[in-house]
Amino acid sequence: MRPRFLSRRAVLAGGAAAAALSGCGASDVPQPSPTPAEDPERVLLRQLIADKEHTIALYSTLIAAGQTKLTPFRDRHQAHLVELRKRLPGGSQTATPAPQGSQTTAPAPKTSLSRLRDAERKSAALRVRQLAGVSPPLAQLIASIGACEAAHALALPRSA
Repeated sequence: MRPRFLSRRAVLAGGAAAAALSGCGASDVPQPSPTPAEDPERVLLRQLIADKEHTIALYSTLIAAGQTKLTPFRDRHQAHLVELRKRLPGGSQTATPAPQGSQTTAPAPKTSLSRLRDAERKSAALRVRQLAGVSPPLAQLIASIGACEAAHALALPRSA
């Protein structure tokens, strides 16, 4: 037997029929809508909130270990956290509760005043880069937070 070749016209007609048939069934199945890219300010707010929660945890660890003179520093970070959460739609507007002194009696080995000072310095430097492309109200808040962090880096006690 000799192989049978299809003409170009037959191939095109078959392709059109297949496309028409597959199109009929596809209209019954809902297609997933593409998810829009997340707002960059929302992403930034979540990063800022996570950073504040981490910083508050560092302060709380040292405060629980008896360094109560750090309480005003932590309280300022908690105020920042409240303001950041207000700007995140659907976010909580309450401050993260501070751990009780009975939960931790000594700071974690890696938590120290020098580590806290370094974290404040790094955060303040990062805030300048985070200002690019954000709305004026958010830029003002970020700049204020960065200024406070820079002041903390200088004002933190040198020893316990």
